[in-house]
Amino acid sequence: MNGHGCRSAQEGFGEALASLAGDSADFLLCVSAQEEGFLSFAEAFPDQFVRTGSTEEDLVVAAAGLSLAGFRVVVASTASFLVGRAYDRIRNLVALPRLPLCLVGSGSGFSRGDEGAPYQMLEDLALMRALPGMAVVVPSDAPSARRLAVEACRSEGPVYLRLGDHPRASLYGEDDADFALGEGRLLRSGDEVTLCACGVMVHEALRAAEILAQQGLSPEVIDCYSVKPLPERLILSSVRRTGCCVVAEEHGVVGGLCGAVAERVSQRCPVPLRFVTAGERFGQSGTTANLQEYYGLTYKEIVGAAAQAWAMRRR
Repeated sequence: MNGHGCRSAQEGFGEALASLAGDSADFLLCVSAQEEGFLSFAEAFPDQFVRTGSTEEDLVVAAAGLSLAGFRVVVASTASFLVGRAYDRIRNLVALPRLPLCLVGSGSGFSRGDEGAPYQMLEDLALMRALPGMAVVVPSDAPSARRLAVEACRSEGPVYLRLGDHPRASLYGEDDADFALGEGRLLRSGDEVTLCACGVMVHEALRAAEILAQQGLSPEVIDCYSVKPLPERLILSSVRRTGCCVVAEEHGVVGGLCGAVAERVSQRCPVPLRFVTAGERFGQSGTTANLQEYYGLTYKEIVGAAAQAWAMRRR
């Protein structure tokens, strides 16, 4: 971990695209006519850039056909539109036949806060995790996004890659290659409370861990970048040692990382659990920082939740 170099996960993904396209002529990036990004990729690899019809439904249909024709396809669009508008196509044309296709939802959570609730996707992890055979991945920074995009494109089945646009400090080194579907990363060792997080909330969990340590608690922090398949062994090993757990994600309380962890822990190693999420609410207009504060998605809520979980553990 290097803790510096503010870049967005979207930027790391863009770097992976150039590498993948340069390595294989069969690699294609598909975007809708509405998508304004990826101009540099289109200029560098015009024969591997496909702009489809005006809707995300058309985009997924075209991408599924290209995948069946033997191309390695990445579909990229705004998360709220890709998952919200094209869910039926994703379910029936991608997940059902288990196509090796990478679906990338950008601008997730509150990273496009000023554009309002229609652009703030807080339900995508639940929707995509519910699809049989669909892997779900949430990088926390640019280096992990770059590496996980490559892993997603090597997968034998469909993968949903959730990306944020807001710049964050890099937690991992540029040459760090230790990422795989179904795995997580232990970022801090401790023995009194487990903090599981994904995406931007990993940064908040690490900050919370510093404060908890100052208060006399020994927190363990896990980057659960693979929401599905979940890094089950890593999480269970931790909660068996600590005896309590806090899960934090920039998502609604239903069906995302919190649901995934609760499902495993409640069956295999029941311990006190607390969740830090946006709750069961839609978003609203505001800056990214203000919205995260308003919805309780900061290190302060993680510190409070950890104290509650620890108190329940001691009973």
